[in-house]
Order: sequence, then structure tokens, then C-alpha cells
Amino acid sequence: MKNFFYLEGAYLILGGIILLITLFVTTRSFMSKGAVKRGVFWVTIVLAIFIGAHYKITTDRMVEVRDAFENGKTIICENRMQRKVAQSVNIQKSNDWILENNNFVSPNYSRPFFIARCIVK
Repeated sequence: MKNFFYLEGAYLILGGIILLITLFVTTRSFMSKGAVKRGVFWVTIVLAIFIGAHYKITTDRMVEVRDAFENGKTIICENRMQRKVAQSVNIQKSNDWILENNNFVSPNYSRPFFIARCIVK
């Protein structure tokens, strides 16, 4: 469950803001009776589907990246430190990279890379 909140926390906050906007709009005098129930219900359903699908896709990609790394394949991770020179980092087990708690770590590199932000080459 901690992993879900870590991966989807920003989307849950945005979903809450969207629900508040929906609640505000559906309580206006020009809206029909029952608009609050219908609006909040359908917006909640759509948000739950989108957030759930994003979580499923992300965790599936994490498993794929972990398996590929263990099998010696090259992993590409986004490099947010140097946007102009090297926008990605190639990670391989043979280049002193290890996987610790969903983070790729190397003694030759200054920072770890979270596995959810990587793809298989």
C-alpha cells in the first residue's frame, strides 16, 4: 500500500481537487436536482479507473524492468540532473549497477534512479 501512495500520491491529490471542483459546480443553483450525487459518483468512478490503470501499468513496467535487469539487459533511465548533455542513463548489471529497494544504485554515479522511471532498451 505504501508503494501505491508513493507512485500515485500526486494523482490522488489532483483527483481530490477535481472532486472539490465537481462538488462546487454541481451545487450551483443552475444545476438540476440530483446533480451532486450523479456528478460526484461519475467523476469518482472515472478517476478511480484512470488512477487504477496508471498504477497497474506502472507496476507492470517495474516488474518488466526488474526482470530485464536481472537478465543482464540494458535499462534506460531518465537523467533529471543533466537535461542538456545526457538526457538518459544506460544501466546494466555488468557496469556495477545494483538494485536496492526499487532504486538502481552505482558507486560510480552520484544519485539513484527509481525503477518506475526506467524502461527496457
